[in-house]
Amino acid sequence: MGEEAVKAEKDLIRLKREAKLKGGFYVDPEAKLLFIIRIRGINAMHPKTRKILQLLRLRQIFNGVFLKVNKATMNMLQRVEPYVTYGYPNLKSVRELIYKRGYGKLNKQRSALIDNSIIEQALGKYGIICTEDLIHEIMTVGPHFKEANNFLWPFKLKAPLGGLKKRGTTMLREEMLEIVRTTSMS
Repeated sequence: MGEEAVKAEKDLIRLKREAKLKGGFYVDPEAKLLFIIRIRGINAMHPKTRKILQLLRLRQIFNGVFLKVNKATMNMLQRVEPYVTYGYPNLKSVRELIYKRGYGKLNKQRSALIDNSIIEQALGKYGIICTEDLIHEIMTVGPHFKEANNFLWPFKLKAPLGGLKKRGTTMLREEMLEIVRTTSMS
């Protein structure tokens, strides 16, 4: 972890402790990163909704992608909400996903991120030369987030054991994290 990330982590802990001492709660600043998972198939889907899912790179069920939070993204998410679930990932989740399920796009082909040379070859011109640089760029939604995120192939996750408990418009964040957790474990 870089010095910047360690300092940010310590500042966060300090702010939470100060809030607790004052008897209040620490509220995170507006999150900049979303992780979206597709949870439903294409039966009886409106063509516009199908197109939005294609734009989000969610072509298969239980595929997941990172997205930058902005007005356009939130509007698209409202349209596809019955078909996806989303949440704000922490550093640990992002790191586990990239290390355990991460594949990159090299010469328009899916290749495992087995060593840093793959990342350096594709993203070296943006100053991203290793997996930790990639994680940092994704987590902080840095200036080259678009290129870094486009380099990452959509994550192919596994269905949670016992299936999804709640189908429909919104899925609990805990269930989304369970999908990520079961996927990361295996």
